[in-house]
Amino acid sequence: MSQPSPIDPPDRGSTAPAGCPIAAGTAESDPPFAPDLRIGSSSTTPYEDYVQAGVLTHLQHPLSDDPGEMVFLVTTQVMELWFTVIVHEWRTAAEALRRDDLPVVMEALRRSTYELEALNAAWKPLARLTPAQFNAYRSALGEGSGFQSAMYRRMEFLLGEKSASMLVPHRGAPREHAELEKALQEPSLWDEVLRMLARRGWAVPEAVLQRDPAQRYEPDPAVEAVWAEIYAGSQESELVRLGEVLTDVGELIRRWRNDHLVATWRAMGAKMGTGGSAGVAWLEKRARKNVFPELWTARSHV
Repeated sequence: MSQPSPIDPPDRGSTAPAGCPIAAGTAESDPPFAPDLRIGSSSTTPYEDYVQAGVLTHLQHPLSDDPGEMVFLVTTQVMELWFTVIVHEWRTAAEALRRDDLPVVMEALRRSTYELEALNAAWKPLARLTPAQFNAYRSALGEGSGFQSAMYRRMEFLLGEKSASMLVPHRGAPREHAELEKALQEPSLWDEVLRMLARRGWAVPEAVLQRDPAQRYEPDPAVEAVWAEIYAGSQESELVRLGEVLTDVGELIRRWRNDHLVATWRAMGAKMGTGGSAGVAWLEKRARKNVFPELWTARSHV
């Protein structure tokens, strides 16, 4: 007698143990709760439709024969996806700050710290490259460089690292250029934090509140004094908790920049970077900078 196939419906005369129903579309001999293998049998699966895995897993087109190039491509594409979700979190936080909705702000910022940890971990496949291993496929990059990433630039703009010149590489991509131009003109996440503090009666200078948001943020002693006063108060206050999660973000950004510096240094030394950048020298300068600067300097006055 032929056996039923895995996609045949179960014998209607059979019964399953109490509390352990047989999954639809599986044979009685299959394990309880086995997946319904009929799903997607005539088209793509619901998972594929939602996640677009087939698109993601076919975006890699190595230009060399070196197997390490595939690792480089996938790793950098994963980084781009993390940039995208982190920008989403920080924009969510900025919008919630405008509504004075601190619970939503805190949730978005906390999620972003987990995402930043995952982003930083993405350096691991690249962080032990020898110069010879990197050179095996470096020519495939041509003039490509990470500083040309439009989504990473949006991340930096949200941190207050504004520069109109960074739009130049994107002139040939209208959508990315328009999104970056909009992000350049919008208040940064830090700007929104300071505006919220001012609405709550803290002495944030008018010059800071009215500054051109398209310019790079520069530290202000009065803002430092505000944070010193906040930190000197109750450690259970929601503003101290806000300051701490922002400090977590700032610390993880500094680690990201330092990990980038070390990975580059190991792979190519002090040579000129791709895309005409100064390579390690430029990354060293970036790694020394703190985001949300007064949160760091205020600690010396508490």
